[in-house]
Amino acid sequence: MTINSYRDLLIWKAAMDLATDCYRATGDFPKTEIYGLTSQIRRAAGSVPANIAEGHGRELTGAFIQFLRVAQGSLKELETHLMLASRLSLLEESRLQELLQAAEEIGKMIRSMIRRLQEKSA
Repeated sequence: MTINSYRDLLIWKAAMDLATDCYRATGDFPKTEIYGLTSQIRRAAGSVPANIAEGHGRELTGAFIQFLRVAQGSLKELETHLMLASRLSLLEESRLQELLQAAEEIGKMIRSMIRRLQEKSA
């Protein structure tokens, strides 16, 4: 498969799916959380595919690796906010586990891509 755009990357597609799932999961959060956890979760979730796309668009391996690392940081931020939402009974445990599992898989994909890019540029 030829990669012509960041939209062709499986990692970007998976991150977009997770972001979509996070938006849906926060849809039932109380209105008092609109500027709190709802916003934090949505921003962190959207940051993951956005950084993958931006890094790919830089067309420099080193820059792409750096943006993948930022995406990895956003992913860890997202996981933390999701766990907090669960502790506050805003998110059901089963839903939390689904989202964390998806985040873990994306994290593995990011780490793998970083390794491959580092090997390619060495």
